[in-house]
Amino acid sequence: MSPDRPNLLGMTPPELRETLTAHVRQRGQPGYRARQIEEWLFRGDARSFGDMTNLPLPERDVLGDSFRLDEPAVDTVSESSDGTVKHLWALQGGEVVESVLIPTRHRLTLCISSQAGCALKCRFCATGWSGFGRQLSPAEIAGQYRASARWAAEHDRGPVTNVVFMGMGEPLANRKAVFPALTILNAGYGIGARRITVSTVGVIPGIAALAERPEQFRLALSLHAPVTELRAELIPLEKRYPLDQLIKALEAFNRKGGRRITFEYTMIREVNDDPALIAPLAELAHRVQAFVNLIPFNPIPYVEWKPSHPSRVREFRDRLEVAGVPAAVREPRGRDIDAACGQLRARRHGIHR
Repeated sequence: MSPDRPNLLGMTPPELRETLTAHVRQRGQPGYRARQIEEWLFRGDARSFGDMTNLPLPERDVLGDSFRLDEPAVDTVSESSDGTVKHLWALQGGEVVESVLIPTRHRLTLCISSQAGCALKCRFCATGWSGFGRQLSPAEIAGQYRASARWAAEHDRGPVTNVVFMGMGEPLANRKAVFPALTILNAGYGIGARRITVSTVGVIPGIAALAERPEQFRLALSLHAPVTELRAELIPLEKRYPLDQLIKALEAFNRKGGRRITFEYTMIREVNDDPALIAPLAELAHRVQAFVNLIPFNPIPYVEWKPSHPSRVREFRDRLEVAGVPAAVREPRGRDIDAACGQLRARRHGIHR
């Protein structure tokens, strides 16, 4: 058995077909065996080659000697009083990452991680305060979806309908793994591109690269301030990719068509909730036809900030809408298990299963 067996879960459908076709040909097996294996991976939720019962037993054994089907291992599952579920995944090498299942009336959204920790040190985010561990592989990213979807099905939560790259890490700082994972989720597991959102704090080369893809993946910008001086206080990357250049990159992304841009705006009391910021926020949103998500700040251990008063959040929303900018207030989900926006830091918490 080879110690460096390829993990099939990290291959895009074209890579998988090429690999499996070569394998079955070398084994003297009919070509349809490759299609059977692919079907077991993407539709049959096989956790081992032994599950592939329409393959001859000797072929299943050889597959196990040649390849892996390794998913992240479950460390802890925590359930919030509001139905949000957080998985803590143990990775090879000792790192842990989190994903979050967020149920609403008509959808089940999965928030997945792309890095163990984060190097960008945004002040409002617990992940950034905890430091950077390493990049995740395509299999570790796609594996979060596969294992979370299985858990949801086994616990009568229904199918995962949407995926957001808003967990631990900056997705566009790990394009080498995130871009294949996007293809795996879309072309392999059949999640529509418009149901997959990639979040970024503003990695301009990554935004440009995403814009060149033919699929209409959606983009969420962690904006949090509409003026560069204030944004630089919250997001250190602003100094490298300033707001004026960032908006030009988003304008180019928007010109591709069919790819909605969302501004994520965490509202922190007496930090970025001055009503004077509404007009510049609206102006930026108009330039890229962005939807604005207003997110009351979720407490983290590292700063003493508080969420904006509900009346101030409503004022932002109402005045944005008067200005012709679609906006909504995102209700906090999973706060009691540290699963809300900005709280992910690989911590065991809550009701475990």
